[in-house]
Amino acid sequence: MAIENAYWYGENADDRHERAVALLQAFRMYRAAEVAMRRRTREAMSMGENDLLVLRYLLRAQREGRRVSPSELTRYLGVSTASMTAIIDRLEKSDHVRRERHATDRRSIHVIPTAETDHEVRATLGKMHERMLAAVIDMTPEETRIVTETLARLQSAVDEVDSPPPSG
Repeated sequence: MAIENAYWYGENADDRHERAVALLQAFRMYRAAEVAMRRRTREAMSMGENDLLVLRYLLRAQREGRRVSPSELTRYLGVSTASMTAIIDRLEKSDHVRRERHATDRRSIHVIPTAETDHEVRATLGKMHERMLAAVIDMTPEETRIVTETLARLQSAVDEVDSPPPSG
């Protein structure tokens, strides 16, 4: 076993253990590649992580025929109202979104992605999504089930990580 793996998982000559560690390392390598891709995408579009997350959320809602309020975006990202206002202001200034009055409540607004934003996101991410789909399209139903269940189990495992106790 590689020494860096022994740090996290301990020394164990068991074949099951070795395979499990190798699988976890493969997932980590994929995750690192995805994080790097997101950074390159943000740089190409000249925006921060939260800006891009908001755009993806808005574009998905638009495809679903839903309108999104700033408060929904605030809950989605888990940021303050002031932070969300700053994000929307930046995205509006860069012509990625527009604010639109609510049809029945004049005090409320919706945040709408512009058509140009949809084109820009598709142009920036479209080829990458095609390559990702090509990488998995030929998997058998059994392979797909195994990978999907494995990812769900890993998600459950990391979701169970306790938050650090408040300092005080």
